[in-house]
Amino acid sequence: MNKLWPDGHAALSGIIQNGMLLAIGGFGLCGIPEALIAALRDTGVRDLTVASNNAGVDGWGLGLLLETRQIRKMISSYVGENVEFERQFLHGELEVEFVPQGTLAERMRAGGQVFLAFTLAQA
Repeated sequence: MNKLWPDGHAALSGIIQNGMLLAIGGFGLCGIPEALIAALRDTGVRDLTVASNNAGVDGWGLGLLLETRQIRKMISSYVGENVEFERQFLHGELEVEFVPQGTLAERMRAGGQVFLAFTLAQA
């Protein structure tokens, strides 16, 4: 199986749908999947719940998905540098679950373990 795709659009093709829960990696603006975030924006999917270290900044990272109102809920440990995030939250347009960084990391690790166990059970 070839696990390489020519671009973010091809990587997301056929697997993205409205209402999904997505864990998006990176720390702050470092190590984020820039091409996938841009491709995700271009799909137009809505009502996403996104678990990530932070919410990006205006015009960059997850800020791109906030600008297009594709994120319904953020599960995050830090959101302090995104004006659009703040505006949506204060106007009741964005649900937020603040989680300490260590707890967020453990939730993602545990979620990956459950997925792995499920996948192996199906094999």
